[in-house]
Amino acid sequence: MTTRTHKDLEETQTAEKHREFMQALLVDLRALERMLAEGHFESGIQRIGAEQEMFIVDSTWGPTRGIFPLLERLGGSHYTTELAQFQIEANCDPQLLGGDGIARLHAQLDQLVDDARSAARELDMNVVLMGILPTLRKTDLGLDNMVPSPRYQALNKIVTDLRGGKFSLSIKGLDELIIDHDSVMVEACNSSFQVHLQISPGEFARMYNIAQVLTGPLMSVSANSPIAFGRRLWAETRIGLFRQAVDTRNPAFHLRETEARVSFGTRWVKSSVAEIYQEDIARFRTLVGTDLDEDPMAVLDAGGIPLLKALRLHNGTIYRWNRPCFGVTDGKAHLRIENRIMPAGPSTIDQIANGAFWFGMMNEFGASGDDITRRIDFDQAGNNFYIAAREGLGAHFEWLDGQQISAQRLVLDQLLPMAEAGLNRAGVEPTDIRKYLDIVEERARTGRTGASWQFRSWNSLRDRGTPGERANALVAATVKRQLTGRPVAQWERARLDEAYAAASVCHRVEQYMRTDLFTVHPDDPVEILANLMIWERIRFIPVEDRNHQLLGLVSYREVLQLLTGPRNLRRTSVEDVMIEVAQLHTVNPETSTAEAIQLLKRYRTGCLPVVQDGRLVGIVSEEEFVGVANKLLGPELEDDDK
Repeated sequence: MTTRTHKDLEETQTAEKHREFMQALLVDLRALERMLAEGHFESGIQRIGAEQEMFIVDSTWGPTRGIFPLLERLGGSHYTTELAQFQIEANCDPQLLGGDGIARLHAQLDQLVDDARSAARELDMNVVLMGILPTLRKTDLGLDNMVPSPRYQALNKIVTDLRGGKFSLSIKGLDELIIDHDSVMVEACNSSFQVHLQISPGEFARMYNIAQVLTGPLMSVSANSPIAFGRRLWAETRIGLFRQAVDTRNPAFHLRETEARVSFGTRWVKSSVAEIYQEDIARFRTLVGTDLDEDPMAVLDAGGIPLLKALRLHNGTIYRWNRPCFGVTDGKAHLRIENRIMPAGPSTIDQIANGAFWFGMMNEFGASGDDITRRIDFDQAGNNFYIAAREGLGAHFEWLDGQQISAQRLVLDQLLPMAEAGLNRAGVEPTDIRKYLDIVEERARTGRTGASWQFRSWNSLRDRGTPGERANALVAATVKRQLTGRPVAQWERARLDEAYAAASVCHRVEQYMRTDLFTVHPDDPVEILANLMIWERIRFIPVEDRNHQLLGLVSYREVLQLLTGPRNLRRTSVEDVMIEVAQLHTVNPETSTAEAIQLLKRYRTGCLPVVQDGRLVGIVSEEEFVGVANKLLGPELEDDDK
């Protein structure tokens, strides 16, 4: 006789809930198909909407757990949580596309962002619109920073189990990012500006395919996420990072041809939105469930409109860059396309301009009645999107009918006139059309996108600050310039002094440490030390093993003594002259600058290795660090001898 354990019972209950949810999902799909066949959807109306994701930062420009006090202060139904406690989402009310609808959307967006900004300031915080926050560190992505929602916790557990327990991310741009992580919190690196466009059900398949084709050029002018973890990567790094962050595919099964949950898609839609839902149910395991209290067929039989909770919940765990959405407003069902490709920022007016550009292109392409799938291959449309994510306005596309064209020329010569015609066709106010499309035109003509502004600012500060200081400067400058209401094409580059605007706060070592290190191994010949110091003009060389464990340090004093002493240099190794790690004073990345400077002064040492889990991750010295920190901290740095 077999005795069932508590774990066995728990697994049985979980399996039963999974089957129940799958059955509900299939019933919802059949209800959707019936609603399409019976004409239960609103048609002939174009509504638009937007969702704004923002990062919450503290006085040091780094992410901070501010969501719950911020929501409490803001109140209302327009704000909600995201995955991390350092993010907040604001939701705009739907507007009609015609007339002053875009301007009304813009006005409400500004109000929501301003209210969030004001509430954050009352809490000694701020909000910033950026696709990826440059000051984010891997230590910010722990589960302690996740919003404690059962849905998020379940999502993390299931995705982690499916992945095999570890997330490995690799993105190569000008620099290269390779990191391992243990949860879906990497997704919290990303913030977006999502726009919605209501589509009549009979036109959905054709309009969805048009949206897919337009992702490439729209991505090229809206890119705003080039910096992650101190690395210069793609113009819109968010695309690659998000795809890998919630990838449930186990890398051990690399021979299987499987699709990521974050994707462009696999094929054109032929006739109905139901095809997308069918494919998503077929391809992707359900990750989260809920208590279901609706029989959608019975609701339809009674003359009502079902909410299709299971279908919508499953759809919310599949992250197509153009996501189909089912909704019910005032008792009427509708379909819309949620455009998820655009990042947050650089400014609200840039974002609304991007949205207007997309609405106009969609409307004009849609009015032509052409089947766009006959003019471009599906895989080429997807390729254009990923090329634009990597290269921004520098991308070159294979466009409709095989045309070879740069992103810049395509936007300026073909798509902006088309967007203008589409907005005119929708009855948008002519002054609003010119206002918003002129912003996109200036960005395209000058090449000054959010991504290029960040790249240029970062590179201009390369020889004047550490990666941490440059990240601070980018965030501080973005916050300051967003307050002006000017589009990014008119922004001045970030300055290093802007990183120090928050005086009297306690900064961390990781904001100022040098991470581009020259190191030696203990068995290296000692001659390398003097050469490295001369070639690279450095005074301290860490000694590490092949796993980057810190073993010791050699300073220029030891090298001078060696050169003037009686030792036989050919028979001397680095290990013979280094100061062993047990004798060193080290700090970790989160050590405050005040504490680090006190250590430098107390022990009269010229540098401090920065160590995390025994591994060398950086170094801070008097030359790189003390002058800046003294300026920032002033009276906090009193000598211990006083």
